[in-house]
Amino acid sequence: MKNSLYLKKYVQMHPDNKMGWYLLGKEYEKSGQQGKANYCFNQSGGIYEAFETSRVPSDIWLEYEQKLLKQAEDSERKRRRIRRAAVALMILILVLIPSVESPQRQSLAEESTNSGEEVQAAAGADDMPEKKDTGKGEGAAAEDGQPASGTVFTALGEDDGDGKAHLLAAEMSSAQETRNRLAVLTMKRQGKWLLWSRDLPVSYTMLSGGKGKMTYQSYNAKDCACKPQDQEALQSAAAKWTLEQEELALLYSAMAAYREKNGALPKSVNDLTRPFPENWVSGRTPRMQEAFAPMNEWMQSGGSSSKGQEGGIGETVSGANPASSPFASTWGQKPFLQERLEIIVDKAAHRLAVVSGDKLIRSYKVGLGGERTPEGKYKISIKVMNPNGRDDGEFGSRGMQLSDTNYAIHGTDEPDSVGKDESKGCIRMSRADIEELFDLVPLGTPVLISKGVLPDLPLVPKERFLTKPKQDQTNPHQTYHWL
Repeated sequence: MKNSLYLKKYVQMHPDNKMGWYLLGKEYEKSGQQGKANYCFNQSGGIYEAFETSRVPSDIWLEYEQKLLKQAEDSERKRRRIRRAAVALMILILVLIPSVESPQRQSLAEESTNSGEEVQAAAGADDMPEKKDTGKGEGAAAEDGQPASGTVFTALGEDDGDGKAHLLAAEMSSAQETRNRLAVLTMKRQGKWLLWSRDLPVSYTMLSGGKGKMTYQSYNAKDCACKPQDQEALQSAAAKWTLEQEELALLYSAMAAYREKNGALPKSVNDLTRPFPENWVSGRTPRMQEAFAPMNEWMQSGGSSSKGQEGGIGETVSGANPASSPFASTWGQKPFLQERLEIIVDKAAHRLAVVSGDKLIRSYKVGLGGERTPEGKYKISIKVMNPNGRDDGEFGSRGMQLSDTNYAIHGTDEPDSVGKDESKGCIRMSRADIEELFDLVPLGTPVLISKGVLPDLPLVPKERFLTKPKQDQTNPHQTYHWL
């Protein structure tokens, strides 16, 4: 049957090829469809008589048939590739190409920095609504300079064409008009890593109009000869969103580590903020406090690091997350950083990084001990403030022990040793860096020490990550003597 399908398509494309008709008739004859076979034999003209009475060996005709079938199959595969390429090209054009402006409107955009730029993409041109040039960025609020209250965010790598196509497909497939526009931030790539930052730029926004329509607004100066009025306010909202994702990443990682050790999720934030040695997190933030219950529910329902985020833009998967939910500002209504925070130490680059999957969240310069610093996998087993009994001791104001070893990540009273191999094996950090790291990662955080795994670049925000500690995190009963 497969051969007959290919031959049928072949004779449809080449109706004058009598050999094709003859071979198709033979296929129908083999399958018992004599009526169809006779029709094909009639179309083959004298070829039928010649072949049926010919004494040419059958293997020659079989070879000819196989070549004809291969030609038909190759043609079909080529057509499928062309169709797939055309679909992919249309999606990429819609995502990547800046707005197409008429000469008159382009002139207006150049004359006014407040002029907006809109693109309407629709499944059918007949359904396209009339464009309205409001002179504001798409989705702008009533008051100038204020981002729309219904904005949701996500972030993609600068080279993530598949991710852009996925977002566009979700937007175009929406059957109903959504109230929330999607703002897409762009992360730079360094090797295998996507570089996270509080200052991720807003590249573009999309807003579904339902029935395959969407509005696209570029915020990239290279693509857009305009400056949407809400650009600064939207960028400010994006910075707030990135900070919130760091807080949610800490909460998720702490709850996952707690469950790993105790076999169940914590019942409240208080279970994570107990005094030493049960100080899973160094403190809390208002966002962590309000996100605990929805995070607990999400994790109990099987929340994981799955990259696929179902549901349309501005819509929840289950409809259970109201606008006040801590997840409401993220596309897909889930935490954006869905993989546990981990620490990676690169001995060659003298770098310590905090990562979530392939996203590089922080990168600090550290002091090491050369060959005295062991490679391998560990976990943060102890988090203690003032490990020497004071904040200016040998190990500084913070220390985090690696598993049950005598090695730790800690501060130092020799700041000039950071970036060098002068320790006895421990990992030294500046005071500002160790205090931020202490707040950013929970007890139980996995640690990998290796070589050649991190880029040699700094990645630290202007305003450090900070929680508000309420519990005692010192250990007055012990003075630590790490290596």
